[in-house]
Amino acid sequence: MAKQEEISLIDSFSEFKDLKNIDRSTMISVLEESFRSVISKMFGTDENYDVIINPDKGDFEIYRNRKIVEDADLQDTNTEISLSEAKKIDADFEVDEDVTDKVDFTSFGRRAILNLRQTLASKILDLQKDTLYNKYKEKIGTIVTGEVYQVWKKEILLLDDEGNEMLLPKTEQIPSDFYRKGDTLRAVVAKVDNKNNNPKIILSRTSPLFLQRLFELEVPEINDGLITIRRIARIPGERAKVAVESYDERIDPVGACVGMKGARIHGIVRELRNENIDVINYTSNMSLFMSRALSPARISSIRLIDEHKKAEVFLKPEEVSLAIGKGGMNIRLATMLTEYQIEVFRDVDDIFDEEDIFLDEFLDEIEPWVIEILKGIGCDTAKNVLEIPRQELIKRTDLEEETVDDVIRVLSAEFDSEGDAEKSLKDSEAHESSDQESVSDAETNDEPLN
Repeated sequence: MAKQEEISLIDSFSEFKDLKNIDRSTMISVLEESFRSVISKMFGTDENYDVIINPDKGDFEIYRNRKIVEDADLQDTNTEISLSEAKKIDADFEVDEDVTDKVDFTSFGRRAILNLRQTLASKILDLQKDTLYNKYKEKIGTIVTGEVYQVWKKEILLLDDEGNEMLLPKTEQIPSDFYRKGDTLRAVVAKVDNKNNNPKIILSRTSPLFLQRLFELEVPEINDGLITIRRIARIPGERAKVAVESYDERIDPVGACVGMKGARIHGIVRELRNENIDVINYTSNMSLFMSRALSPARISSIRLIDEHKKAEVFLKPEEVSLAIGKGGMNIRLATMLTEYQIEVFRDVDDIFDEEDIFLDEFLDEIEPWVIEILKGIGCDTAKNVLEIPRQELIKRTDLEEETVDDVIRVLSAEFDSEGDAEKSLKDSEAHESSDQESVSDAETNDEPLN
């Protein structure tokens, strides 16, 4: 039975080695440490033991070193051996000499063997976790593929090719992502936690780095270093802007990224759930770069305030909506890409409507932050705001309906009151003019009485 226990122990070691993908030398070291740990618990020390692992034969040997003492002086049978006992091994032994004898580990009993198995399993598990952590820590920022094993409300559990667990949180999923068990998905390794020696691999599909890695896979010039991705701005699942640059004048970086008839970029768009991707040329000229970032709008002029990282962009009235984009998406991406706070203004080269009123005149009735939001979507005057349909105004400003209604009421009241006064004045003037005409007619038609 003892021999079977010993063989089972070595077999379990071999199974761990094969299943956990741990190298031979490391496993031998772990096995030796496990033996020493059990011996130390049993006898208080393992310093006088030699543990030899034989990887070729798949077995092990344990030797104990003890010092010979007089029979009457024997105190610790683990580190000392009596002279009479030593002479049974070799008649020439004398006091103070060392005796080394082979130990049958199974003779320590089943409890010792059980402890050894548990210790070995625990150490191998720790080693497995360390190996997993170090492996994926080196993969941070790279794309990995996993099979969906479980879908939960807040995250998805995936398994890699070796059965290691990875997590894709809901916050790191593209809004239109939908997966079932057994599906395969790609994501970038965002971070690897190792709290309490329990590695947790966190993936992301919303990270700008995921988009960058997809470009590197699809565009050979980027992978070869001929084209560099300088900046990326993303609203996952909706739209993205990518600024690229080439140091070789013979290479068109935008054309290379898009590919013939969009062949290269279409694969990326499909992976990102039809996320629209704008690729633009990067330049260190911030005014020009900002103009490209706000495409498809055509900019009239730009005033940069570098110390505050702000930019005032002036456009023709018909270009304002293009610069802002649906739901303010275009200007948000341009802000993320340029890292400048962008304010949009209508180009006032045309004659200003004298009846219009700048929004700053309404600071007593409308909150300053609301006015700033209205300016941010290109509305500087009351009529600019009133020209936009109510629902579109709510969508573009992301303000509460009640707030938008209050704004419309305040601005409309200004023009309604002026309109009523003007109408009353005109009606009054018209009535007065009519009375004068009647008097004049009467005077003209009067005939002398006979």
